[in-house]
Amino acid sequence: MATTNELKNGLVLNLDGELWAVVEFQHVKPGKGGAFVRTTLKNVLSGKVVDKTFNAGTKVETATVDKRTMQYLYADGEDYVFMDLETFDQITVPGGTVGEAANYLLPEAEATVATHESVPLYIELPTSVVLEVTYTEPGLQGDRSTGGNKPATVETGATVPVPLFITTGEKIKVDTRDGRYLGRA
Repeated sequence: MATTNELKNGLVLNLDGELWAVVEFQHVKPGKGGAFVRTTLKNVLSGKVVDKTFNAGTKVETATVDKRTMQYLYADGEDYVFMDLETFDQITVPGGTVGEAANYLLPEAEATVATHESVPLYIELPTSVVLEVTYTEPGLQGDRSTGGNKPATVETGATVPVPLFITTGEKIKVDTRDGRYLGRA
């Protein structure tokens, strides 16, 4: 248990049997009336985002979320298998939990896997990864006043918009949060 005065970004709350991560919070002390805490919460499993207001000092139930650095081993059908780097235990994470992160996940890559009571909640990748371009059309510089982009398929199968000068076989740096091209690696 914690009070609303102890809220911080990333804290996971157990509200009505569901797990909600605090995305943003703000303590408000109006001129009249009591203080309150305005929060933006994200459902850990479904990804739904809601705004919720608590009275200041209200008790809220926190959930214990265990975050561990794990190594991605292989895909098993729709699921992904990770290995704990300390205990060497293997855990299977459902494809729905991995979500868009699968586009940037290479075998032997490290990721942070968050679990609650041994149930995988989500995975966090590093903010950028280096991937090899497996296919892209040749870029034709021509009658354009600004630089252009073209789609490139990377080794994980994802498609990333890249500048025209990138060729097949090059290694590029990609932002895992939004899939943006960051530069050559």
